[in-house]
Formats: sequence, structure tokens, C-alpha cells
Amino acid sequence: MPTFRAEAGNIYFEQSGARANPRVLLIHGIGCQIVQWPESMIKGLADAGFCVIALDNRDVGLSFEFDAPPPSIEKLAQAIGTDGSSIDPLYSLGDMAGDAVDLLDHLGQAGAHVVGVSMGGMIAQRMAIHHPERAYSLTSIMSSTGNPDLPQPAPEVIGALISAPETDEIDAIVAANEATARLIGGPHFDSVEVGMGRAARTAAERAYRPIGFVRQLAAILADGSRVEELGHVSAPSLVIHGDADPLVPVEAGRDTAASIPGATLLEIEKMGHDLPEPLIPEIIDSIVAHISAVTVER
Repeated sequence: MPTFRAEAGNIYFEQSGARANPRVLLIHGIGCQIVQWPESMIKGLADAGFCVIALDNRDVGLSFEFDAPPPSIEKLAQAIGTDGSSIDPLYSLGDMAGDAVDLLDHLGQAGAHVVGVSMGGMIAQRMAIHHPERAYSLTSIMSSTGNPDLPQPAPEVIGALISAPETDEIDAIVAANEATARLIGGPHFDSVEVGMGRAARTAAERAYRPIGFVRQLAAILADGSRVEELGHVSAPSLVIHGDADPLVPVEAGRDTAASIPGATLLEIEKMGHDLPEPLIPEIIDSIVAHISAVTVER
């Protein structure tokens, strides 16, 4: 099993594409595992001439977990839309960015083109802020600056996201996760048919760790606003966001692009909080064009 010992614990990772090619590091969202990346996205980036690295973030999938209780869901729910100062997380998004840097060290890589989705976009931002020499470029997808003044998701969306089924029965867990994927995926594409919701059963059977999800949520909320720090990011940056995102409204993508000097914003019509198959070619093309321009300049 491809794991390595990061400073805090063992991290599971996978690589696709020729090892001699430039590296693209994929960082996924809250509670998500490697198996929830669309295969077409990984293959598309590898076919474009990149070596794609993906990892299970700490506390999910096959990476290490903690033996400590998270803050209560009620406390976390109350902190949504605030500066996060009421939350005392077990670890930070900066710590999770450190895991990604440890992975690059393990692979003998000076850096990589970093692509993060949702929470992964926040981690990628932290990587660009704290480890600028390791992030050759930044692509932040359906993510946010943590600015508490941004529009927040509707209560029913928040409720679906933070409500774990009170059962260990796989079919019930899968059904709940599929329902959430459909809700946050937006009205235009059925996530269970063409989006990340397709991997709900694979992910649940591989590793179902709802407590890790809660600890990751605490890290997100406690991180607060990154707007000021993003103003010092030097990595060439691409921000991708859907105009139909019920979980992280499109205003968050606009705020991210406005906060990073020289960032490019791509708003994709009908895209929710998901990576639906019909939109993968456009997403890949934009990432490849962004990275290729950076590669030429380096």
C-alpha cells in the first residue's frame, strides 16, 4: 500500500502518469478520498503530460486518524459564517498543507502544480501562503477565502452536509451520502449519475470515518479569513467556480480571484459543488492551459 510517514502520521497516496513528467498535486475536499476524484480528470491530466499525485488527507480514507473527540456539531454549526475564533481545532489547514509538503519531500520533489477542490482549495491556498516555493502554480476549485462576509449556504444545505446517519449499515450510509451529493451538486447534473456521487459506495466501503469529517470541518471554520494573506501569494493562480454551487456560492470564487494578485477566474455555467463528467473536459483544458503557461515561464 503506497503510504509514507509524514511528520504527524502515515499518509496514503497514489501517482498516475510518467514519473519524469511535471507533478500535479490533487488535494480533495472535506471527508473526500482519492476514489472520489473522477477517473477522467486524473487520466486527462496524465494524458496531457503530467504526473498526477493524489493523497487521502489526514483523518479520511486510508491515512492516519486521531484518537480525540471533535467539537460538537452544534458548536460548529453556530460558527458557520463567523470568524471561527470560537473553534479550537485539533489541527489546522496549515497542518494539512504541511502533509502535502511532506509528500513532496517523500517523492523527492521540489514542488508541484497544486490543484485543490473545496476544502482542498483552502489547503492549497495555505500551501501557497506558507510554502510558496513548493507551489509552482495554484488552482482553487469551488473553494473560498474564508471571508465571513460572503454569502452562506442555505440551512438545508448545511444540515445535509453535517448530518451523519446514525447507523453503521452501509446501504443507509451510501443513501445518505448520495442524497447529499445530489443536493450540493446543484440542479443541472445528477451527481450520482455523472458526478462525484458515483463513488459514494466505493468510498463508504473503503473507509467510513465521520468523526474525521467533523475534525476537518473544525479546521476549516477555525482558519478564518485568508483574504489578507492571499494578497501576498506569488504563485500564478487559477480560480474555477460554478455559478450554481449551493454549498460554496459563486461569490466565494470571485472573492478568491479578487484576493490573489493576477489570478484568473473561470466561472462555469450550471456547475454546482461537484465535478460532473460533462464539464470535466473544460476543467482539464483550463488547468492544463494554466499550468503549461507557468511551465514555459519557469
